Amino acid sequence: MASRAEPTSRAEPAEPDDTAGRRDWRDVARDAADLALLGILLTLAAAPVLTAASAAGTASAAVHDWTRTGSWPSARTTVRRFGRAVLPGVPVSLLGLGGAALLAADLAALATGRVPGGAAALLVTALIAAGLAGYAGLVVVEVGGNGGGRWRASARRAARACLDAPTRWAALTGVVALAGLLAVLVTPVAVPILAGYTVAALHAVAARRPVPVVGQPRPAEPVPVAGVGRGGLR
Repeated sequence: MASRAEPTSRAEPAEPDDTAGRRDWRDVARDAADLALLGILLTLAAAPVLTAASAAGTASAAVHDWTRTGSWPSARTTVRRFGRAVLPGVPVSLLGLGGAALLAADLAALATGRVPGGAAALLVTALIAAGLAGYAGLVVVEVGGNGGGRWRASARRAARACLDAPTRWAALTGVVALAGLLAVLVTPVAVPILAGYTVAALHAVAARRPVPVVGQPRPAEPVPVAGVGRGGLR
């Protein structure tokens, strides 16, 4: 009598699990909480003002690791990155804060009419300030890819990237402008949380990776021909 059990060699392959790789609301909530905590730590580390650049670079490096590996760096690694970037980041902090203060003063003077130029000069200055902000955002992303340091090399790479891809530069400018608008509209307590989301958004726009659509059918894999293996005809 023939056995009812089928040979294992003739067993049909299991159907692929469509739920593998899908993310549910708990994953989204966990990522949101992690980014909120990142923004709070970034704000606390940047509070002494002179450590603003090193704090931004360290946070960017953490987001870079998270987007590439799916996990955050350890606390020891983050503290070591921050300590190594404090002194090199002091001139960057002074330059960035000084430039931002000068642009803000210029915009305020044009808006109140204390400086001649009118609406045209105000619009040009605002566009220049927005473009510089987008460029600064890309510099922060490049610094994150360098482990939180090497600001000069990152600034050169960001400049070349802005010239090579003006649309990406414009998108980064939009991210920074939107973050600035939200910082004005939301309650001050939520501003540190917004900082973590802004760093993540800058990395996402700079990477420009396509997001797979949930439920989209995967391309069919080629069916191997009988008798043909990796080594050729058998």
